[in-house]
Amino acid sequence: MQIYLVGGAVRDAWLGRPPGDRDWVVVGATPEALLAQGYLAVGKDFPVFLHPRTHEEYALARTERKTAPGYRGFAVHAAPDVTLEQDLARRDLTINAIAAPADSVSASGQFLINSENLIDPYGGQQDLRDKVLRHVTLAFREDPVRILRVARFAARFTDFSVAAETLALMREMVDAGEVDALVPERVWQELARGLMEVQPSRMFEVLRDCGALARLLPEVAALWGVPQRADYHPEIDTGVHLMMVLDMAARLQAPLPVRFACLTHDLGKATTPADVLPRHIGHEARSAQLLKGVCQRLRVPTDCRELADVVAREHGNIHRGMEFGASATLRLLERCDALRKPQRFADALLACECDARGRLGLHDSAYPQRPHWLQALAAAQSVATEVVAREAQAKGLQGKDIGGLVHAARVAALRNSGMAA
Repeated sequence: MQIYLVGGAVRDAWLGRPPGDRDWVVVGATPEALLAQGYLAVGKDFPVFLHPRTHEEYALARTERKTAPGYRGFAVHAAPDVTLEQDLARRDLTINAIAAPADSVSASGQFLINSENLIDPYGGQQDLRDKVLRHVTLAFREDPVRILRVARFAARFTDFSVAAETLALMREMVDAGEVDALVPERVWQELARGLMEVQPSRMFEVLRDCGALARLLPEVAALWGVPQRADYHPEIDTGVHLMMVLDMAARLQAPLPVRFACLTHDLGKATTPADVLPRHIGHEARSAQLLKGVCQRLRVPTDCRELADVVAREHGNIHRGMEFGASATLRLLERCDALRKPQRFADALLACECDARGRLGLHDSAYPQRPHWLQALAAAQSVATEVVAREAQAKGLQGKDIGGLVHAARVAALRNSGMAA
């Protein structure tokens, strides 16, 4: 039995990046042998075991054979005669197909990355030096999830390029309909991880280059080539603007719901009638409607879906909000449910800041609307609603009449605070 550290842990150590999860491959063993040593079997589709002490994953070396479309259509063969090189051949990228013997790895995961101990049959170290994302073998085309993974790695390793032959292979897979067989949960998982990388725009650029974006997110793909008013958007192209907004969200270290809201806030601009371009009157409502389809199709989590809806509907009003009177200010706070969900409203404001600064030449501009709206919310929250309600009840008022008095008190608080025009 031989044990090897493989995949991202080796790659990241080579690059000098912080270590993540460690994955191990076991060669020359059977499930029974690992169980006898106290390992716990957890794999459903192929033999994976948890170490009895560290609880790290150990997988038996295996090969795979394509049996059906999609990423689940595989027959797995794991046996003592499967070699390490055969196991590495089924991996996605050469930079992820490097292994290190277990006895060369310390408990912290450190090892001599330039030593002869590294097993690198597919040139992963050279591709790390050359900063290239390259598929290992033609087995790459059997798993469409790898298209998403390559795009995600492009967003993480921002100075790496996708090898021309790998991009061509990805296009062939898209043309063959492999992407169409992906299940929504897996698509969302990879998109969400890519959105959280250091330069998420690169993920969408790669997906667009290979044709996968038009299959997975046609509402987003349609934004390229859609013009905008140059006085508001010097970058003009809506798709270009969208990528700048995403990268601004990464720069501001926004959480996932904010980044998803940034991705989907302008979907409606692709449906603006040609005779009114480059103006996009009413695109907010159209964006919110298109967003519903995206969220249903990809089964987007509730927190991401709800925030994206608020941003899609209200980002234009939030941008203009410093011109609002007290009543209009409160109506927006109520539409956003800001009084009940202040953190979600704060996230919406962050997404709007990303939108405002995600424009050519405006990356370092101030966004005074964000502190303005937070102060307006604080003013509305300062009203002691229970006191207003008690006084109203003492006068014999009920239901909507009490609500009207609370509303009026909040409008007065906004006007008195100077937070409304």
